[in-house]
Amino acid sequence: MAGRLDGTVALVTGASSGIGEATARALAGEGAAVALAARRRDRLDGLAKRIEGDGGRVLVLETDVTDESQAVAAVEATVQQLGRLDIVINNAGLMLLGPIVGADVDEWRRMVELNVLGLMYVTAAALPHLLAAAEEAPRQVSDLVNVSSVAGRVARAGSGAYNATKWAVNAFSEALRQEVTERHLRVTLVEPGAVSTELAGHNRPEVLSALRSNLGNIERMESEDIADAITYVVTRPRHVALNEVLIRPTEQVR
Repeated sequence: MAGRLDGTVALVTGASSGIGEATARALAGEGAAVALAARRRDRLDGLAKRIEGDGGRVLVLETDVTDESQAVAAVEATVQQLGRLDIVINNAGLMLLGPIVGADVDEWRRMVELNVLGLMYVTAAALPHLLAAAEEAPRQVSDLVNVSSVAGRVARAGSGAYNATKWAVNAFSEALRQEVTERHLRVTLVEPGAVSTELAGHNRPEVLSALRSNLGNIERMESEDIADAITYVVTRPRHVALNEVLIRPTEQVR
């Protein structure tokens, strides 16, 4: 059976682990050629071998999207080497939690540069190609998926700066959606709750302890659960746009 994304090209940022890796594999499984963008080349090479082993077409792009020139170069390399760009998954992100009072503002800067500016740089570079793809076969529609968080909806003490970056992603995504949806570029916001990934591992030990205490022993989602939701989003018929997907573990209350 033919894949639902045959003939398309997808670019996934933050593809070296977690949600990005799982999403790249899922989209490749549906027939998309996939460009993998992240900083860890060894991880990308390993993922590329697995995708190629399953018969997929893949491009590895060692990229730091916080550098605008690298973000632009990744988009241009995708189009030049894979021929087009139909789907962008802005997944690269950083979560550094802690109180605002007494905070290390360098952590704020790092999150803004990656979670907000990196996403914007990739989006700006990709828009002309996504709009062109929306006018062409095989789908006559294109997709930009921005991976945000439950933290973009609910502000909590101890995560104010991270909340701020994800609220920015949500606002940017909705404003862009209003600009381009009539041109059949679908902009979707995906907001995961607790997922078992490396994301929390960048925090200080005391922050990790507080995070575990807040979430308790709930059964967290896996990266594949979010990848499955993203795949659902980008495989809808041309006349259907899922603007926002909030996805939590069943046991997660907030």
